[in-house]
Amino acid sequence: MKRIFPVLLLIVVCVFNPGYAQIGTNDTILFSKTNLLNHLKILSSDDFEGRRTGTQGALKTRNYIVKQFQSLDILPLTNNYEQAFAFINEAKTYKGVNVLGLVKGTTFPNKYLVISAHYDHEGIIKGEIYNGADDNASGLSALFSFAEYFKNHPPKHSVILAAFDAEELGLRGSKYFVDHPIVPLKNIILNINMDMISRSDKNELYAVGTRFNMTLRKIVLNTETPENLKLLTGHDGADIKENWVYASDHASFHKKDIPFLYFGVEDHKDYHQPSDDYENIHPEFYTGAVKTIILVFQKIDATSF
Repeated sequence: MKRIFPVLLLIVVCVFNPGYAQIGTNDTILFSKTNLLNHLKILSSDDFEGRRTGTQGALKTRNYIVKQFQSLDILPLTNNYEQAFAFINEAKTYKGVNVLGLVKGTTFPNKYLVISAHYDHEGIIKGEIYNGADDNASGLSALFSFAEYFKNHPPKHSVILAAFDAEELGLRGSKYFVDHPIVPLKNIILNINMDMISRSDKNELYAVGTRFNMTLRKIVLNTETPENLKLLTGHDGADIKENWVYASDHASFHKKDIPFLYFGVEDHKDYHQPSDDYENIHPEFYTGAVKTIILVFQKIDATSF
């Protein structure tokens, strides 16, 4: 019976929780597809008012992030998970707040991998809510999938789960994070940034930043992907028009000479439009993208930098 019971338990899990059964590798469960999609649907709903920095929608989003971190046993990097900052943009003063969680490493507790996604978006413009499902409720929801993964697969390196604010206003949250480090910058060995990962008509997910680090390039090129997804490198060359090196929060780390991988898709017709809604994402591509990013993380975490 000792050998039969785990098999029976796995069958029960697969039957009664198909979200968990679908997103794994071999018999290892990575995260719940059901939870991933549910988080994205909630965070990109009208109730969150487009999550613009300094609004009630942003406050509601922060509370949601903290609640999820707590429920998934993610420790606070600060006393209350929050890192507040202020800045001026176009003569207006904004108050932003980063939300920062911590997973302690089992082997290298003093070396950190920062996994990030910005939670802010455009808010309400001329009466229309810009819900930002792909940009960037998709990356934020993926942070929770990482948190699920860590519950059963503790990382070797310590991991900071960073939900950055004010990316849309000039990468303000990530810039504040690296300019006012809570852990020594020399101990941050990599940033994995996720911004727009939930839809692609070509089924293409890009990993940007491999041009600057051959170890990361080898890891990305040797990561097996789901059938419904192509993992590509690029958008980090000399062509300014196609260069994404400074396109999102990973730029703040790159400017501090911290290696990075940015996962994202090419722009689509709903980019920065009020039509960037949950109904327009590609669920199978999205879950495949999150799985792929976690598989890349696994290989990075097993590497000594």
